[in-house]
Amino acid sequence: MSTGAIIGVAVAIVAALVILALVLRPAMQRKKLRDRFGPEYDRVVEHSDNRSAAEKELAEREQRHSEFDLKPLSPTAQESYRRHWADVQAKFVDSPESAIADADRLVTDLMAERGYPTEGYEAQLSVLSVEHARTLEHYRKAHDISERQEIGEASTEDLRTAMVHYRELFTDLLERGAEPHTDREAARKEKTDV
Repeated sequence: MSTGAIIGVAVAIVAALVILALVLRPAMQRKKLRDRFGPEYDRVVEHSDNRSAAEKELAEREQRHSEFDLKPLSPTAQESYRRHWADVQAKFVDSPESAIADADRLVTDLMAERGYPTEGYEAQLSVLSVEHARTLEHYRKAHDISERQEIGEASTEDLRTAMVHYRELFTDLLERGAEPHTDREAARKEKTDV
């Protein structure tokens, strides 16, 4: 085979690999986002103009999330939150409306202590979706019931359901992320070493 033919075959192979990479990249990115966001991926795609816009939004959420200084809770803080949650649940028997308000406040306090921003419900959903997407629907449902309760449209059974939903998110926030994020800490170390 001549040198020109070998070069031609090599160029064709490289071109084919580049085209293959360009074709596979969106599919790989989509899979990564689906794995990371779970049901939130489908929800954002459904409520978006198109899949590309939805995927861009999710990627932006990941970027914003990476900028927060999220931290694990100490065992003492975890135990304190567990005791507070038990108190809120016990309070539900005598005062369900008040217990729901306390549950919402406790979830917000836990988010703040972990390092999540707590301004605005929609902003909370966006940030939580990155690491807590699988329990995010619980938060939406609890928040919806809580808002209906404020205008007198939630039954005691609705409030019980809200409490269950708040507990799911509370538990996820308390238990997930309890260990340091080694990849995040490695990135911080790299920045300080430079």
